[in-house]
Amino acid sequence: MSIESEHDLIALQKIGRIVAMAREEMLSSVQAGITTAELDGIGKRVLDEHGAVSAPYITYGFPGTTCISVNEVAAHGIPGPRVLKEGDVVNIDVSAELGGYYADTGATTVVGSRSPHKEKLCQSSLRALHQGLKKAKAGARISGIGRAIHNEARKGGFTVIRNLAGHGIGRKLHEMPDSILNYYDPRDSRLLTNGLVLAVETFVSDGAEFVDEGADGWGLLLPEHHYAAQFEHTIVITKDKPLILTA
Repeated sequence: MSIESEHDLIALQKIGRIVAMAREEMLSSVQAGITTAELDGIGKRVLDEHGAVSAPYITYGFPGTTCISVNEVAAHGIPGPRVLKEGDVVNIDVSAELGGYYADTGATTVVGSRSPHKEKLCQSSLRALHQGLKKAKAGARISGIGRAIHNEARKGGFTVIRNLAGHGIGRKLHEMPDSILNYYDPRDSRLLTNGLVLAVETFVSDGAEFVDEGADGWGLLLPEHHYAAQFEHTIVITKDKPLILTA
């Protein structure tokens, strides 16, 4: 969607703050010994307290409130009895709806004792998001976001997942424009327009470039012995730097 009124912007800012609060409370609770279901419960409590509802649940019937992806799962992990251990790479992805408006955000962390390799991966993905957002302004090509993300990942010696991407958002969880890629596609001549609402997300990996659907029909799996880190913000395109709704 594109912002058409002050009401649109205020409503999106409200749901953006809510999902950001859920993300941060969940991240601060990540520790060895907690289950992904318990983490999901923390996210649900925050959404419930503010009257918001899980977007993947109401849109797709996802069996959880938030997506929690660990190690071999790059995205769309189902919360459950899995117990987090020292060194696990944990991605938390929170999207929700309030009053007909949607926002989506995500972040990745490492449990407990730090692994320099895994920490470097997470920091590269976060920097890639920031670099991508610098290219997100009215009149610029959508493909410039992917170019910036990929360039930053390569600086750290990492790859990007090519079959995962960002998307339009606002009145629905997934809207046009779709396929906001993590790499440059010279065939993509689409332009960003003032007021456009996007979920920009990075999927940076230590060597993997594609994920496959898992046996549960939800989780998207990395090749063996690889990790990925995802970071995501919902933004509004302006003529200058984007307005980040989920900061």
